[in-house]
Amino acid sequence: MSLRHALLAGTVSALALVAGAAAAQDAGEPAVIDDVIVTGIRASLQQSLQTKRNADAIIDVVTAEDVGKFPSSNVAEAITIIPGVTIDRAFGQGEKVSILGTDPALNRTLLNGQTVASADWFILDQPGRTFNYALLAPQIVGRVEVFKSSEARIDEGSIGGTVDVLTRRPLDLGNGLTLSGAATWLYNDRSEESDPQYSLLAGWRNEDRNFGVLVSYQHAKDGLRRDGLEAYGTIPANYYAGGNPENPGANSITNGNCAGTCASTLLANPNARGLNSFGTHFFEQDRERDSYTVALQWRPVEQLDLNFDWLHVEATYNNTNQSLFAFQGNTWNSLGALTDIQIEDGVIKYAAFKNALSVLDVQYREAALTTDSYHLDGRWQGEGWDLSGDIGYSKADGGTQRQLFGEFLNWADYSVDFRGAPGSPGVLTYTNPANNDVLSNASKFSFDGGWGAGDPSVGPTGYNAGWGGNIVSKPTTDKETYGQVDFGLDRDGFFDRLQFGYKYRKHETDQRMSGVTVQIFGAPDSAAMFNPRKVPGNYLDGFDGVNGQMTGRFRIDGSALADYIQSGGYLRPWQAAPTPTVFGNAEFTAQNWNVQETIHAVYGQANFENDFVRGNIGLRYVRTESDSGGYICVNQTATGCGTTAADWAWSVTTKEYDDFLPSLNLVFTVSDDLLIRATASRVIARPNYADMSNYFWLSDQILNGGGGNPDLDPYESTNLNVAAEWYFGENAILSGEVFVKDISNYILQKTAPEQHFNQAQNAVTTYQISRPTNAGSAELKGLSLAYQQNYAYGFGLLANYTLVDGEADNGQDLPFNSKHQVNLSPFYENGAFSARVTYTWRSRYFTGLDRGDAMYVRDVDTLDATAGYAFNDRVSLTVSGQNLLDSEYYAYANTVDLPRGVYRTGRKLMATLAIEF
Repeated sequence: MSLRHALLAGTVSALALVAGAAAAQDAGEPAVIDDVIVTGIRASLQQSLQTKRNADAIIDVVTAEDVGKFPSSNVAEAITIIPGVTIDRAFGQGEKVSILGTDPALNRTLLNGQTVASADWFILDQPGRTFNYALLAPQIVGRVEVFKSSEARIDEGSIGGTVDVLTRRPLDLGNGLTLSGAATWLYNDRSEESDPQYSLLAGWRNEDRNFGVLVSYQHAKDGLRRDGLEAYGTIPANYYAGGNPENPGANSITNGNCAGTCASTLLANPNARGLNSFGTHFFEQDRERDSYTVALQWRPVEQLDLNFDWLHVEATYNNTNQSLFAFQGNTWNSLGALTDIQIEDGVIKYAAFKNALSVLDVQYREAALTTDSYHLDGRWQGEGWDLSGDIGYSKADGGTQRQLFGEFLNWADYSVDFRGAPGSPGVLTYTNPANNDVLSNASKFSFDGGWGAGDPSVGPTGYNAGWGGNIVSKPTTDKETYGQVDFGLDRDGFFDRLQFGYKYRKHETDQRMSGVTVQIFGAPDSAAMFNPRKVPGNYLDGFDGVNGQMTGRFRIDGSALADYIQSGGYLRPWQAAPTPTVFGNAEFTAQNWNVQETIHAVYGQANFENDFVRGNIGLRYVRTESDSGGYICVNQTATGCGTTAADWAWSVTTKEYDDFLPSLNLVFTVSDDLLIRATASRVIARPNYADMSNYFWLSDQILNGGGGNPDLDPYESTNLNVAAEWYFGENAILSGEVFVKDISNYILQKTAPEQHFNQAQNAVTTYQISRPTNAGSAELKGLSLAYQQNYAYGFGLLANYTLVDGEADNGQDLPFNSKHQVNLSPFYENGAFSARVTYTWRSRYFTGLDRGDAMYVRDVDTLDATAGYAFNDRVSLTVSGQNLLDSEYYAYANTVDLPRGVYRTGRKLMATLAIEF
């Protein structure tokens, strides 16, 4: 019998089991933990344990005190202490959450039980179902619940788990009037910038405790700098010996550059892989976020509770990226320039080049995010029954509003050395003593001025423009309207509560892209005209093996370059100023898409309880209707698709599917301090919006591309969990959980050759195209162990370990799954003083396919710490440090010997003064 069929049969059998238990035992009250008056860290842990113990599902909880005690810039950072929860810190902050080894897109994040729209800022990100935790200020949170098993009443869409962020309620305030504020000083030792952060909260409720208002404002600013070494793609060794089909004439052996040992090594290892490029990365970003919340709560009569919540977030993520790299795999300028090569275990570990291409790429980007969320709910509590309803609307606008990209070129002798990887990721050395200042001399990099016999000063006739960059806009919108009604009936007997409900959701995600190429006609300007200066003295600190050329590289003023491009400073008198357009370039046209989903869900759930067992059993039915729209070319010409709106047509693909999702949660009370939990459920996770879209892109230079697939089916999974929780002491637990997720319709990126028209070469060429496909099935199985206890003299410890083993049926690793994860968090709290240290470690994890390579991130550990002192009941001071190890983010292609991106973002030190009235 398959696991899926066993779930349905097991659900029926379990129902019979618990009904039999009901006949054998009288109904009783669940065990509760006696109230203990404590404050601070121990109070939060007590509340978390109590919520966990009383829940029917398998959940973990972080309370508001936990969020406040962690050195957390957002909620994602705070919940990493939960077993099985990991985050990806590609830009130094946790922005996406993975639960029990699943892709972040397979988990849902709710705000007060409902959807909150989300948007990303990075131009290379596609809108998906992940939530950007960097937008959510931790100060607004009352409690975070992470559901690792499902219930019929909870929104579908999660395979790993559901995160529900619960905000504070006005009538829960202890005083009639509450005023609090906090001011934070933030310092980053890599950017060497100091930034202010502050928050204000005001709450009021009347004496009758039937009406209350809670408003808050938070301002956060963070000057981020990311230093790194990076590469773009890999190539086979035989490309240096005429093996590149696009330029077979590029042959370093036949032209005499690669002779002797170089030639014999190259010929003996034609399939060895090497990096396509390699160099230094300098990224700066100013992150600024303003968050506003309003919560109203009214109980006009005892039976009725009305709540209104508004969340508004405004954030800017303007950034400048400057990559200065050797382009040793360039098809036209470097493949014939190889002079020396060393290959070990199928990897090009060292290579030297004569007069090969180097590149400075500078992208100046303006990115802004705005989120608005409105939620109104009401609940009527009758005699043995209750009726509740929710309506709401959430919208987020984001993306990159404007990118101005300039590219500068240089030809010189250099070598790239990866023999020390991964400890020393790589070294770039310019080897000609007469020309070894390339990385420190901006005047040696100029725009590509083009080529041809014509005179570009008078017109384009007989002359080919050089590619100098582009001007691009790529905004996104994400929005949802929802309505929900729930009815509950309390009754005597074993099945003590019945719940039924209906939910409607209308979701729309939209991406728009327009752009224009910067065309240079002769007499190119150099990078020296854009205020070049040396990078800061601590550049590449912590990177082993780098040389003085790399640490002494130059940077330019990104805003000056942006002004030059925007104003047309490169234009010839006869050139018209370029206007960004959707249809001027197929690369831009194809990235305009829209996905709309209409979802209807109904559920029924029965809760049961007696002295021996409690839990719930339910069924959720969901119907999903999606429309995926995008442009397709209707006028293919000899030079590619036409460049007007008439040459393209908007095409919409419609898809519908139904899902029946049973769930069962059992909690067995073995003794007063020992619980055994067993859960089974059928769940789905819908494809990422970008994966569902008709979008498609090509890179005519690197000959790769990718696109969406509107015919994708949702992920489907049968989830089984068994857990034991031993509450062996006051506020103490030792627990273990085993879980299996049998996933079908697993979506993976597949890369395959496809023929497309190459506009740069004016011919049909072969591209390596990556598309999402329902690749088959996958399985995740694992074990989670957790320990928590308070010791004498104010000391205590949280510790957990999670093992997750997973792969697709074709043997491919699953995205964002670390096989091992460890969290350790010792704490101390005695009187007015408290302190906490949090250490996390996760093993390597797969992130996806890129340009035909399997991409991984090496194992990484982080260390955070915080200490606080309460001067009195109203004033406290907290100092904290985040990323104290200045952890290295090491992404690689296929093997650690091929680093694709190695980054460090620096340590953050914070001091917060808080006052409450």
